[in-house]
Parts: sequence; C-alpha cells; structure tokens
Amino acid sequence: MHIELRQLSVHYPGRPRPAVDAVSLGLRAGDIGVLIGPSGCGKTTLLRAVAGLEPATGGEILLSGQRVAGQGQHVPPEQRRIGMVFQDYALFPHLDVAGNVGFGVGRALSKADPAARVAEVLALVGLADTQKRMPHELSGGQQQRVALARALAPRPQLLLLDEPFSNLDVDLRERLAHEIRGILKAAHATALFVTHDQLEAFAIGDVIGVMHEGRLHQWDDAYTLYHRPATRFVADFIGHGVFTPATVKRTATGVVVHTALGPLSDGAECPLPDAFGWGQCEVLLRADDIVH
Repeated sequence: MHIELRQLSVHYPGRPRPAVDAVSLGLRAGDIGVLIGPSGCGKTTLLRAVAGLEPATGGEILLSGQRVAGQGQHVPPEQRRIGMVFQDYALFPHLDVAGNVGFGVGRALSKADPAARVAEVLALVGLADTQKRMPHELSGGQQQRVALARALAPRPQLLLLDEPFSNLDVDLRERLAHEIRGILKAAHATALFVTHDQLEAFAIGDVIGVMHEGRLHQWDDAYTLYHRPATRFVADFIGHGVFTPATVKRTATGVVVHTALGPLSDGAECPLPDAFGWGQCEVLLRADDIVH
C-alpha cells in the first residue's frame, strides 16, 4: 500500500466534533483516489493532514510503509516528498513557465539536469512550447497544467490535488479531468484528489471516497458506489435514484423483497446480509435498474 490512513482524526480546538473523524483508507502505488462530499465534510482537512499542513490528533498516516504522522511523530511537510496542486494554481507571476516548473527541482534532483526535467514534464502535460511564456499569457487550463507539471517535476512519492478545476468553466473542467488522468497515469503517479463534483470524481478516480461530517462513508470503485452504496447518505449523494418502500420476507426458499414493481428474489439482483432481518425497508432504484 503506497499511502495508508489508520483511524486518522483531526480535531480543531473549540469545535464540538472532529473535522476528520477516524478515517481509514488505503491507496496503491499508481492509483488515483478521489475524495468527494459536501462543503465542510472534512475532505480538504484530510488532504492537508496528509501533506503535513495540519497535525493529526489521532490515528496515523503511512507513506510507502513509513509513518509520517501519529504515535507522537510528525514529519514536516518538506520531508514527505509530496507534491501539491492548489485550487488557485499558486503560480509565481514574476517567473516564466520554465521558472515555475523548475522551482525546487534542483534541490530535489541534485544529480539530474533540472532543465531536462522541466522539458520532460512540460512535454508530458502538452506544453513543451511554452517555457518562455508568463503565467498571465496562458489560459486557465494551461495554467492548471503548469501547476501540475511543477508538482510532478521533483518526482514526489504522492501527489495531492485540492479542487484544481473549481475556477474553470464546466466544459473545460470535464475535458481537463480526462486529460489529467491520462497525464498522471503516464507519469505512474500516485494521487489523492479532492473535489465536490461527481463527474470529475468518476472521470479521474480509480477509487472514490464519500465523506460527510468528517467520516468516510465508503471507499470503493465508481460502479460499487453507484450500485452498492454502503449507507443511505452515499445512496442519496451519488447519482440520481428513487427510494421505493418494500417489505422483506424470509421464506423456505430464501428472501423475497416485495415492492410496488413486483418481487425481488434472493440472489444476484437482491443480495442481502444474513443479519438483515425482515420487515419494512426501502429499495434504491437507479434508472438502469428498470427494464421496460
């Protein structure tokens, strides 16, 4: 596991409940994880804790098997080899593209040629011919790719992206999400991405986590989140669906769920845990669950 969070908590003084409440998740090397949820759910705080910008008040964080936070340990941000792409890009306005991307490369890659690495990552993000241009001469999408190139240049062991498309228009955001997924995969980068946009999350993530009030409700692939939500909140938050009242009955041959649209029998179409019991329940129906 490339990054692992074990019961991670972040509690701000004076607040009644933790901003991040006992979150556990794992992300394999080369995978892209996405955290989504409503504003104030704790996803950005979690990202900042991974970066070392917020102290963990409980649990631990491991990067490549090494503990960087928890059990009395706090490795400073600059020693974690983490790259970060911010919401507002944070490009230096007085430096050209090459200067922005090369910032910090010399220290991180002392034995390599910084200029060669700058050229390499700019080619990776499709901006090989922009080295001498200034940030204000670039479009929003180009500025975002420069910020990504700068984060990738020192070869971080983990890349963190905090709502990087929020300042862009909807059409550009969706296209850029697909482009950046391709860039991250080409760079074999492990990335943790925060967004409130489900389309972005589904477009870019290998695994997606849904957070609410500091808790991680589910950490799964997109198909499972959509068709097998772990909680009512995930079912409501992800996609569009309708809840219909139903009755669960156990028979000699198995479980039958009676709905207004007819019975659902035990098996692939209606998996139920043994401890589910019987009585009234609600069935989540997606548009593609109904065959006319």
